[in-house]
Amino acid sequence: MPLPKVDAVVIGAGAAGPIVAKELAFAGWRVVLLEKGRWNTPADCRKDDLRNQRNATLGYPFGPEEEGNPRVIVDLNGRERVVRPSEPGYNNNAFCVGGGTLSYGAMAWRFHPNDFRMRSTYAAKIPRAFENSTLEDWPISYDDLEPYYEKAEWEIGVSGDVSGDPFKGPRRRPLPMPPLPPTREHEILEKGARRLGLHPFSIPMLRNSVPYNGRPACMRCRWCVGFACEVDAKNGTQNTVIPAAMATGNLELRTECSAREILLDGKGNATGVAYFDWDGRLWEQPARYVVVSCGAIESARLLLNSRSRLYPQGLGNRFDWVGRNLQGHTYTGANGLFDEIVYDDLGPGASIAICDYVHGNPGLAGGAMLANEFIRLPYQFVSGIRDPDVPRWGRAHKDFVRRAYRRIIPVQGPTQEIPVFDSRVTLDPRVRDKFGIPVARISGYRHPHTIEISEFMAERAAEWLRASGAVKVWLRRAGRGVSAGQHQAGTCRMGNDPKTSVVDAWCRVHDTDNVYVVDSSVHVTNGAYNPVLTIMAIAYRAGERLAREGRRA
Repeated sequence: MPLPKVDAVVIGAGAAGPIVAKELAFAGWRVVLLEKGRWNTPADCRKDDLRNQRNATLGYPFGPEEEGNPRVIVDLNGRERVVRPSEPGYNNNAFCVGGGTLSYGAMAWRFHPNDFRMRSTYAAKIPRAFENSTLEDWPISYDDLEPYYEKAEWEIGVSGDVSGDPFKGPRRRPLPMPPLPPTREHEILEKGARRLGLHPFSIPMLRNSVPYNGRPACMRCRWCVGFACEVDAKNGTQNTVIPAAMATGNLELRTECSAREILLDGKGNATGVAYFDWDGRLWEQPARYVVVSCGAIESARLLLNSRSRLYPQGLGNRFDWVGRNLQGHTYTGANGLFDEIVYDDLGPGASIAICDYVHGNPGLAGGAMLANEFIRLPYQFVSGIRDPDVPRWGRAHKDFVRRAYRRIIPVQGPTQEIPVFDSRVTLDPRVRDKFGIPVARISGYRHPHTIEISEFMAERAAEWLRASGAVKVWLRRAGRGVSAGQHQAGTCRMGNDPKTSVVDAWCRVHDTDNVYVVDSSVHVTNGAYNPVLTIMAIAYRAGERLAREGRRA
């Protein structure tokens, strides 16, 4: 059923889409923002250890729903299985207004300048990182994104203090809010880092440390990462750019709408989007421009499902690059047991980081930021942090939990992965979702050099903990299967050559005049940090350009 034509339809209300929608709405464009999930509130997630966006034992509160949203996973031995959203291997990210920004931990990192030029930095020094990999430079630089990093920090709202990081890229302005006061863990780890000659500092966070933009400061509760903020102090797109864009009268947000395909004309350009509403009715939304912002897995899936005579293998997929180079972050680190009590029950928990090992590690093409972890709820503690020498049940297990729960500090970091062509998203030939649309099929592996780097990072985390006074340390090591998760990226690579990329440097799909992909899909590499601030900066840059140079009715 056709609807009145608009200037732009944006698909996906996560970290990027609402920013593009806001830029267009402020420029006077008529915009429709489609979101597959609901507009959730903190009341939809009742501080339950077993049901939050970090623990799906009882399902995810912020989507996707368990029924009707399967994916197919292929393991390293070629065995495939159909998985629900709460099952291992699904690589879930929240489906709701705000996407992952509603419930994330909210670390707000800028990528390092060298993260945008990995080939230039390492090709001559570390050739094994390029064997069977697609490691490349971005077509844009840190300097291109710097003004948009700043805009995201001030418009969405970031607290912290990065002045003590000597490895950061140049910046014109400090962060708009100071850091939260340090926790007991922060004080212990800061002393240990300085004993090693490292450079600790307060993590930048998309979280109000003081009242900002009409919302209060963080109340420092323990139910932070994985939960929506009860006092609205955590800053995502759902409480910043979306309300601002809607206030213009130019943005209409439609929730519980699932895009089936991008509609194409005989010249290969988009005419709109076909989507199902919450009641299963099929609609067509005509638009001058289509912006795809569904995350690395679902954006690739939508392009592959958008076929025409000109694009029989999917929109933007003339050279078989859509869905390729799927990557996330390989998290490794260490847990340290202390004699003293280190837990003070102050959220969000994570507060101190070092960037000494992001680049310049001998014999390695990259590294990671290292930081302490968010507050561990009891179930997370017993399932993910426990001492491997302690039994998993019985008196010894109970004694350990009673003694160690407040005496353990985890330190970990997101190793920048080496992308590979065969880690990918395709369409499964048999499995369909509840609307009959082919689902994502995920397959691939981690590059061996990613494992090398992640082992190095785990050892550095262990050193930091020992220098801080830990009496026992055990490592968190990497798996070898395909990586994606909440930091999923890379499936619609940005580049100048249409034969080796999907979108150009402004996020426009090479084969079209009016289709854009704006989210982590376009990342050539995924940096050594949590990626959300880079996703937001790219969205501001692409949205500003489209608003300035695109055709408006």
